[in-house]
Amino acid sequence: MRYLILLFTISICFSCKSEPKYPHFLIGKWKRIDEDSTKTTFEVWNDDLSGMGYSLKDKDTIFKETLNITLIKGSPYFQVTGVNQEPTLFDITSLTEKSMVCKNEQNDFPKEISYRMEEGKLKAKVANEDFAIDFVFEKIH
Repeated sequence: MRYLILLFTISICFSCKSEPKYPHFLIGKWKRIDEDSTKTTFEVWNDDLSGMGYSLKDKDTIFKETLNITLIKGSPYFQVTGVNQEPTLFDITSLTEKSMVCKNEQNDFPKEISYRMEEGKLKAKVANEDFAIDFVFEKIH
């Protein structure tokens, strides 16, 4: 009988799916530090992993997009809304405690978005096969 209970318990443990991981390292308000002085770019990530990216020139908003980590059929996706009318979904292909890589091969640009924490800074890259833009953000309070 003990053997059956042990076998049942082990089979339940292996059949359970692990909880999806989330990029909690993104949470906070980030200011881009590697751009020209004519504008200022920010990313703000809330505790629920919803957020916004925006750029200001003087006091005018010249760029804005909504950012979300969303769960679809049990898998996390990176969703960007703003540049296009419809949200663009990126599959999260790699996720660690300090990095995330997202891909959408059907999107013209970017096909890949990556974030990583490095020496207290948030580094991001948007890229396709021919072109890449790097961003370096510093956390602000």
